[in-house]
Amino acid sequence: MTRLRDGIEGYLKRSYVVLLRGLRAFARVAGLLSWLEARAGSRTHLWLRSLFAIHDIDDLASIDLPWWTLEGSCLVEVFLRRKTGARVFEYGSGASTLWLGKRAGEVHSVEHDPTWSVIVERRLEGHANVTLHHAPAPFSDDPGALHSAKRRWRGADFRDYVLTIERLGGVFDLIVIDGRCRAACLEKAVAYLKDDGVILFDNSRRKRYRAAIAGSELARLETRGLTACLPYPDTTTLLARRPEALRALEETNA
Repeated sequence: MTRLRDGIEGYLKRSYVVLLRGLRAFARVAGLLSWLEARAGSRTHLWLRSLFAIHDIDDLASIDLPWWTLEGSCLVEVFLRRKTGARVFEYGSGASTLWLGKRAGEVHSVEHDPTWSVIVERRLEGHANVTLHHAPAPFSDDPGALHSAKRRWRGADFRDYVLTIERLGGVFDLIVIDGRCRAACLEKAVAYLKDDGVILFDNSRRKRYRAAIAGSELARLETRGLTACLPYPDTTTLLARRPEALRALEETNA
């Protein structure tokens, strides 16, 4: 039953992407994309434009948007504006890596998928402050392996991926968790977060993530609503050691 459900969900997602890609060509010719881009100061217009960028790193980068909730993106932008030369670590690379590279002093992003690593690496040419770390996830039945719940990667061991932050050393102003084995990533990341730093945990309403977030004992600010590329609301949560750090961001965004 689980495999059947996963298969149906996968088919629907692929069909949605194909549909939006087809509509994007029409929207570009009709002038809709440029019309939305000219009004990107409005979250609603920016969100509508982002729907056409689903699974397209170049199009999403062209509108300068990470794949998080729009409110979460706004809060992180405020945070980075205040943290001149911020040091950032990111689990899971993509358009967000490019977005962070424009706003932070130093960005380290770890990626497990070799095909995707090549795609992202090409887009990072000229971004001297961004380093992409490739951490392969070999399939393993070792008892100590860290496995992902993602069907495509079931059985792969993500220990190297999770431990990349440890090998880099030092502490980070911002840590983004938006890839595989997110619960394990969060558990490891806490030790490398600055006292006044923030962790962004994406898709945080998923059942398998809620316990990990609660167990971190960090203060949290949940943003739910318009989300880049998605036709439905999703959730991005910000975590911090100091509750006042999140309150200050929330007040600024009010």
